Parts: sequence; structure tokens; C-alpha cells
Amino acid sequence: MTLPPTDHTTTPPEPVPPPGCPAHVPGGPAATGPGGLARLYGPAAETDPMGLYEKLRAEHGPVAPVLLDGDVRAWLVLGYLENRDVATRATQFTRDPRIWHGWTSGEIDAETSPLVPLIGWRPDCVSADGEEHQRLRRAVTASLNQFDHRGVRRHVIRFAHQLIDEFCEDGQAELINRFTEHLPMLALTHLLGMPDAYGPRLVQTCRDLIKGSADAVALNTGLLETLERLVKAKRVMPGHDIASVLMDHPAGLGDDEVLHHLRLILLAGYETTANLMANVLRMVVIDPRFRGSLAGGQMTLPEAVEQVLWDEPPLMVCPGRWATGDTTLGGHEVKAGDMLLLGLAAGNADEAIRPGAAPHVHHNRAHLAFSTGAHECPGQDIARVIADTGIDILLTRLPDLGLAIPEDELTYRSSTWARHLTALPVRFAPRGPAAHEVPTPLPAPPPPSSGKPASGQWPFSEAQLPPEVPGATRPPEPRGSWWARLKRFLRGR
Repeated sequence: MTLPPTDHTTTPPEPVPPPGCPAHVPGGPAATGPGGLARLYGPAAETDPMGLYEKLRAEHGPVAPVLLDGDVRAWLVLGYLENRDVATRATQFTRDPRIWHGWTSGEIDAETSPLVPLIGWRPDCVSADGEEHQRLRRAVTASLNQFDHRGVRRHVIRFAHQLIDEFCEDGQAELINRFTEHLPMLALTHLLGMPDAYGPRLVQTCRDLIKGSADAVALNTGLLETLERLVKAKRVMPGHDIASVLMDHPAGLGDDEVLHHLRLILLAGYETTANLMANVLRMVVIDPRFRGSLAGGQMTLPEAVEQVLWDEPPLMVCPGRWATGDTTLGGHEVKAGDMLLLGLAAGNADEAIRPGAAPHVHHNRAHLAFSTGAHECPGQDIARVIADTGIDILLTRLPDLGLAIPEDELTYRSSTWARHLTALPVRFAPRGPAAHEVPTPLPAPPPPSSGKPASGQWPFSEAQLPPEVPGATRPPEPRGSWWARLKRFLRGR
């Protein structure tokens, strides 16, 4: 990786940030690191990530050298066309991180770095290209395509009503903690074939893993142990779920491959959908024009979701690609083994394809929110179903939803990869709980040729079940009480 010169003797010093600037946060890293490179982590980067991307674009063009946690070097791809180029040229930019020179240069501690769960090699389709990627991807696609979207929608409707019933009589609620963080996880654990009881506490595990917290490595290990028990259970009694299809697919996935694909689907599916829902609902309660377009029929809810996917993609930076040889990208010399990051949010805002920050793009799905090329997210349609349905039920039940605090008091939690709204307090007229029909099961797939049963109960006793989340010690309560357990969790008991 070609770094700018470190000798600044002839260059005037940069202006010193005023007190209170994120660069002066006690104990926080400065905005720049070795070689004057911008850091994509720390308070300075987290305060205004989009502003940082535009600053980097102005200084370096469509590709910029940056530093990750621990001052690990990488290239951030900022241009829309450059993002598509990197994402679609697997022979030049591979998904296999084992060729990265950082593993052998001492640039990263592979045992402790919070980056490892996100950039390390795993036996899944994300870390593969070519025929191996196609083999694994076929199994993942089959596991997701087995579900009829109308059936998924019915379950999301049920979960959404139950969550709303918990606060609809109060006249106020904090939607992140009470709704957007839990609805996607309830849906995903159901589709994965996990006990429903796991959902509430898996929320924090997934959040901390994506954030890259100090205990990310330990959390990742614990999550894999939980999913390993799921794989063992489904070997005994398969069902109509993602885990069972992955294990029975003609691609012949081994247990380790099944395990890591379950992890991939859980993390990517949850993070994307929860953030997407939060971002759409924030726009609904703070922007009268956005809400008016919805109410007036100028924009449907699915179109509103696409607009937000353009403006605020739930995953802002996607790790990663690695250069297979020396090349030139965006006017910069990229060396063999260099790491590249897809700047999804920066690419979506590129004036080369959105001149004047073209405001209305809700009819267009050419955004980068789900990446592009051979590794484009295969579960994006299910994410849309969960988000569209959940938001629709909430706005139908509480049509007078309004922000309970001034907009400038909303706070965010950011990482290198994503920006999360920490709370969305709202007010509305109190209403009673809704009456719900008893949900029907998801439509069953065609009978498997192997003669395996299409459904079944979780085959282990309570004593044999894994902890609900990494680090938990008590076994889950009986399945029938999962809703009572979720209610206690949401109330902080």
C-alpha cells in the first residue's frame, strides 16, 4: 500500500481542533494516525461518517487510504463506479482474506483484534470466489428461497402486533429498544430453526459483534458454540428452516460450513434489517415531506424503503476485498495483498451518478446497500419483507406517531461499518391491544426425496440446550413461555 510521505517539515501545521471537538475526547484516538491517514474509527470518525467520506473524496478522489481499528491500513472505495468495479472483478479483487499481507506483517493480532470476526477467513460463501463460491451460494439461496414471502409476512405481522401490544396503551414508546431491534431477530430465529427464546439476548450479541467491541472475539466464539448446538439438533430432527436445508442441500456442506453460513445469515440479516427499519421510521417522524409523500400516495412504503437504502444504507462500509496483484484504482497504486473496503454509503452519494444529491430515487434499485456483483446479498428480499411489513403494521396501528423529543437530541452509535440510531422516542394516542388470529405455519416445502420429516420439535431436553446467548449460564425456559420472557426482557427485568 502506497502511503503519503511522513515528512511534514515544509508543510504548515494543521489547525488545532477547538475544545469539545471529537478529536479532543479524553482517551479517544485522534482523527488521523500514522502517515496522516484518516482513521475510520474513534470519536472523530463516528460523529459524522458521511462528512468524513466527502472530505476523503475531496482530498483523494474515488479511493482513499484509511486506517481501521489498531491503525490497520486499508483502501476505502468511495466512488459508485469504483465500488461496482471492485465488487464485480473477482480475479483482481478477491474475497479470500488469506492473501492479505497484514497477517504476516505484524499489523494485526489475529488472536485479539476486534477486526478478525469481520475480516478473517471463514468457510462460507463470503470468503470464496469462483466455483467454490457458487457451490456454497447455491445452498444459501435454496435455504432462503424455500420460504413463501406471504408466509414470512404472516409471521412478521404476528410478531409486530405482539410487540406493539406491549406499549400501545402507554401513549409513548422508545421504538429502537421496543420494536426495531427485536422484530427482525424474532423473524430470523424462526426462519433459522432456533428456539424463539434465543431472540431477545441475541440482539445485543449481534450488535456488539458488528460494532467491533473489545470482547468481539469472545462473543463470536460463543455465538458459534450456540449455532453448533443448533446444527447438532437439526441433524437429529430436521425441519422447515434454513439450517435443515443447508445440511441437506446437494452441495454437500459440512457441519462447519453450515455453522458459518448460519452465523453469516444471522449477523448480516439482523444488522441490515434492524438498521433499515430504524432509519425509515426516523424519516417518518422527522420529515413532514417524507411522511406526506407516504400519506398522499406519491410514494409507497416499499418505495420509501428504497429511498432510505439510497440515502442511509444500513451497512455503510462493507469488508472487504483483497488485491490479487498490483493495479491502479481511482488514480492510486494498489499493491498485491492490500485490503479494500466497499464504501456503500459513499458510493450511493457519489455525484457522478446522483448529481446535486438527486433527492428522489425511490423508483431505482441500483443502489449499493446490498452490495453488487456475485456477492450481492441473497437475503435482501426477505429483509425487505420484514421491514415493509413491520413498519406498515406499526403505522397502521399508530397513525399519529410523532417524535417525542427535538430532532437535534437524537443520538447515534457508530462504528467503522455502520451507524445506529440509539433511541427513537415517540408519542401517540393510547390504543388498546389488537385482536390476532392464530398464525398458520410457514408453507411447507415439497416432501424431501430423502424421506426426512418436514418438521419436528427441538430434539434436545432443556438440560442439553445451549445457553440463550454467549456467556449466559441458565438454560432456556420452556418454549411455550417465550413471549412472557421477551416481555420481561423488554421491561428490563
